[in-house]
Amino acid sequence: MGALPKRKISKGRRDRRRSHLALKKIKLVPCPQCRELRLPHHVCPSCGSYKGVQVVEVESKKKE
Repeated sequence: MGALPKRKISKGRRDRRRSHLALKKIKLVPCPQCRELRLPHHVCPSCGSYKGVQVVEVESKKKE
């Protein structure tokens, strides 16, 4: 038989242990080229630039 707890873990102790598991807010920064919000240290999905350099060719969206 395996190890069993001697006492019930209180809700406070359990929740303090899980406090770092909460979801964090996504931090967005404006792109210096197009001013669209993007994730920091990522290529801008709307214009395809990174650190002022065009690195990805972005297709323009067609409205039908």
